[in-house]
Order: sequence, then structure tokens, then C-alpha cells
Amino acid sequence: MRRLITIAFLLTGIQLNAQSWSAKMAETVMNIWKDSLLMENGKPVKWSYDQGVILKGIEGLWLRTGDKKYFDYIQKSMDFFVNDNGTIRTYNLSNYNIDNVLGGRNLVTLYNVLGKEKYYKAAATLREQLRSHPRTKEGGFWHKQIYPSQMWLDGLYMAQPFYAEWAKYFHEDTAFNDIAHQFILMEKYSRDAKTGLLYHGYDESGEQQWADKTTGRSPHVWARAMGWYGMALVDVLECFPENHPQRDTLVSILNRFATAVVKYRDKKTGLWYDIVDLAGRDKNYVEASASSMLVYTLAKGVRLKVLPARFLPAAQKGYAGIIQQFIKTENGQVNLHGTVSVSGLGGKPYRDGSFDYYMSEKVVVNDPKGVGAFLLASNEVEMIPGRAVGKGKLVLLDYYFNRETKKDITGKTIQYHYVWDEMDNNGYSLLGNIFKQNGAKIASLEEAPVYENLSAASVYIIVDPDTERESANPNYMQPAHVKAIYNWVKEGGVLALFMNDSINAEFTHFNTLAGKFGIHFNMDNINRVQGSNFEQGAVKIPANHSIFKTARKVYLKEVSTLKVSKPATTVLTHNGHNIIAVAKVGHGFVFAVGDPWLYNEYTDGRKLPADFENYKAAQDLVKWLLTIKTNKGDIVPWPK
Repeated sequence: MRRLITIAFLLTGIQLNAQSWSAKMAETVMNIWKDSLLMENGKPVKWSYDQGVILKGIEGLWLRTGDKKYFDYIQKSMDFFVNDNGTIRTYNLSNYNIDNVLGGRNLVTLYNVLGKEKYYKAAATLREQLRSHPRTKEGGFWHKQIYPSQMWLDGLYMAQPFYAEWAKYFHEDTAFNDIAHQFILMEKYSRDAKTGLLYHGYDESGEQQWADKTTGRSPHVWARAMGWYGMALVDVLECFPENHPQRDTLVSILNRFATAVVKYRDKKTGLWYDIVDLAGRDKNYVEASASSMLVYTLAKGVRLKVLPARFLPAAQKGYAGIIQQFIKTENGQVNLHGTVSVSGLGGKPYRDGSFDYYMSEKVVVNDPKGVGAFLLASNEVEMIPGRAVGKGKLVLLDYYFNRETKKDITGKTIQYHYVWDEMDNNGYSLLGNIFKQNGAKIASLEEAPVYENLSAASVYIIVDPDTERESANPNYMQPAHVKAIYNWVKEGGVLALFMNDSINAEFTHFNTLAGKFGIHFNMDNINRVQGSNFEQGAVKIPANHSIFKTARKVYLKEVSTLKVSKPATTVLTHNGHNIIAVAKVGHGFVFAVGDPWLYNEYTDGRKLPADFENYKAAQDLVKWLLTIKTNKGDIVPWPK
């Protein structure tokens, strides 16, 4: 097979193929598992962690493309199991199988996007399992009730990323203490101090035949178990609070882990052997799922800045090895070879954890665990080239002038409407993901803007300033705010103003800021759309546009038009109206549009017809905001 990506180009982070490997593998997934994950012909479909891995890979593609087919596949797959009352078909809490918790991540995503209570209830059931799940004497989750006193590396991925996402979105801050404790215990009892590698399992009781009578460890370092553990670490760290006292501990564990796995990879292919530290032993082989998981761990760890950049070449070389060794195009689809179907400890028939046991398990094509891990790895590696765009840049989203609140399903008052973490129609989660895909860090500014809290930012976005109808005590733009923002732009900041129509935003005070840059938002309302007549909101973008390089047809609904004067320039008109303008002031730039138009409802692909290109427009704008040439020099405090 002629590879569409050569190893040489992968190692430099350059993609040659127009269609990514992740998208091609997703086509295979959606072809062979159209309705749900049928593991073996003749056996009933059941709630399975295998499906959870695949769907997280599909979710990554949705976030990177805004293509609704990926989201629809996730929803269809979960709806096969989740009833309208929130119960999960084939799931039994009393089994206390930690593998069954993983699918809760997909449920949390569906609830956050759709707001349907059934997904929350189903996820809450899995959270309840963790409340009563049996534990070791030191508080570590048993792998399963049928495996008493045992912790396996696998179990960290099965439960902890879900546990962390639940804690983040549903305000269980103290759960992060428990989450950190699981990783600390696993490293304490499973890690070999000499190699830095972690053994597959640990038996607190020491009763298992496979358990070392002194340490309780299983005999070997199984690669996929290492992969599960590594993926769990980076996924948990993605939503672990920055100020949590145990965060640095987890980062240190990850760095020790990465140092060890890089040392034990195959130097020629960049891949990992099924038994990691016995590369030269007869019958041992490089394995696809573990290699994909470890590539994902290293690449994502570097992206999140919890691993140093020196680990990135190992991820890239490993990915190149996966493509060369395991990816084959056969019968019109891309297939993943080289995944061991299963490996465990104990059970019936008894698995003794010996080398011969691991070598006895069959190696298969398109095992869902391997396919899911490959999707995850591909998503990470395919983002690498774009990360240079916003490297080292901070993007602030205003939460001060736009500060609408509501009570969420837990009863807690939260901020909503055009915020980063909001995944439903009104949020900016996809826009935030595009910034992160391009290497930038996103954050929010909840206080009034002053020079000190703007100085570290490269981009500052203000959306939809509140009216008294939206907030009991709205924060209006004041002269001191205008001065601070104006001086920051002159210094080299890039300001993006996303206004709203005359009914839904405050104009008088906000225009005192826009006016400093030659822009005035008119209190009017064009492009009104009746029902689903989306063409009424269509706006054409001419070819060779200075900002929107790829998007040609976008959707802007109920827009306030602009009055533009120097130093501002109109860059997009519609039916004779100015709707987007830019201004250069000092060393910085301002972008202004009379609509919050790049929120999820119009970028996630679920609502608009496919010929609208708001997701592409978001990608274009993000690149422009991050790369527009400013002369921002060393920051010095403004005189008091």
C-alpha cells in the first residue's frame, strides 16, 4: 500500500494527505458499527467500555471539524442504551465493574450539548457506582467486584476521566482529592523503581497466583495497561483545577511515566512491544493499541504543557510507525491491524500474568479498543502542525460586561451565554477548542479590564454586553475601562468586539469603546430569519478575503450594522450594510462584528444546512486574530 503520509513528513509535523487518517478511520467505524458496538456475531450488544473509547475519538473529530455526522453518531450510539428515564440497558450497578464507568464521559458530553435530563440521570447512575464501589484498605477502587482487593492500570482510564469531568461540570470539587489519590496509589504499588515502568496489576491481599508475595504486583509490564494509565493522566489533567495542591503531584507522575515509556520504545519503529521491557524476547511483538495510547499520552501531554516539548518527537515517530506498521487500506476502507484482543489477570479460565499467557491472546484487525485509541492519537498528532500559530498566546474572553447567570441542574448559580465551557447552543466551547487547536491558551476575565489583567493577553474578546433585562446589575463600559483597553490595543493587543442586535445588547456605553477605534454599532437589526428559512441569514464572503481565507457562505442572524470612520475600515458588507470592520490603532488591531455569530449553535454543524461555513469562518478568524502582525514589545506598566 502506498502511504499517503510518509514517515519523514510525519516527523516534521507536516500532513500531505487532504483527508486525515482520523477521518478515514471514523468512516470505517461508522461503516462496520452502524448502530452500536457489536463485539461478536451471535452475542447480544451490551454497554461496553470499548464503545466509550471509540466515541471519545469520534468526539475529538467533531470538535476539530464541526461536522454533525460525528455528533450524530455519538448520540445514536448512546441512545441505543439510554432510555428516556435515564436507565442504561444491560448495565447493572451491583456488578461493580469499573469498566462500565467509562461510557459516562459520552453521557456528560451529550448532556452538556443537548441539555436532556436522561443523559444526566444516566451519568449520575455511574457516579453513584463510584460512591459505593468497593475499595482497597487505602481507598483505591477495585477493578471489579469479582477481582477483590485488586487495582489494575486499566481501571484508572475506565473511571478517573469521567470522575474528573463529573466533578468539573457538576461542582464536586472535593472529588479531585480522591481522583489524585487513585493515581498516587497506583504508582506507589505498581511502579518499578529501576525501570520506571508500571506493572499491569496489584493485589493488596497477595492472594492471587499472579501476585508477587512481597510486592503484590503482577509479573509483567503490559503495554496497553500502560497506555490506559497514561491516557487517564492526561485526560484528568485537562480538567484538573490549576490551583489544586495535588496537581503538581500528578504532573510529576506523568513526567516519570513519559520518561520511562520513551526509553523503552523500539528505536527503529518508534512503537512499543506488548510486554514493554522484553523487546528482544521471542514471540513478543509491537502492538497497535498500546502504541496509539502512548502516542496520544505524549502528544496531548505536550499540548497541555504538562510534558516538556522534548517528548513530542517520540509521539511523532510512534505515530509514523503506526501508519507504516498497522494501517492498511483494504476493500475500500482503512483498517487497523495489530491489536491484541484482550489481556487480563485471574478470572476463569485463570490468567496467570505470565509472558506465555500474554503471547497466547489473539491479535486482531479493527479491535474497537485499538481503533478508538488510534482515533485519539490521530486527533492529537493531526493538530501538531497548527499549534505553532498561537504558541505562547493567551486569549481572554470577557465575563464582566457579559455576565448572565442561571441555576444549573444541581441548583448552583453559574454564568452562561457565550462562555468557554458552555457546550450547548449558546456557548463558545467550539470556538475555544479552535483557539486551543491552534496552540493558544484560553481564559476568562471576570473582573473589570485594567492594564494589569490585560497585559499578558494577546487577544481580548468582548461579546454581547448586558442590558438591565439580562442582568440585575449590569457592568457598563466606563471611561476607565475604555482607557485601559485602548492603551492595551495601542501597545499591540488584538481586540475582538462581538455585538448583538438592538434588543439583546447595551449600545450607549459600549459604543464609547468602539468609537475610540472609528466603529459605531447601530441600533438596528438586519438579516431577520423566519423559522428555519436559513437563507435569510446567508452572507456571502468574496474570494481572497483578507481574514476569511476558506469560508465563502456564512450565517449571521439579526445583526447590528456598523458606521465606520477612520482609522477603521469595512471588510465585509451585506446588501449595502457594513457588518464587519477592522481598525489598526498603534501596534494593535480591532475586529468588530454586530453579532455573536460564532457560538455553538451556528458552528457545531447540528442546525445549519451543510453549505453554511461558520465553522470554517471561526477557524479563519482564529488564525487571523492570532497571527495579525502587531509590534507588541516588552510590556511596561502605564503611569498611574
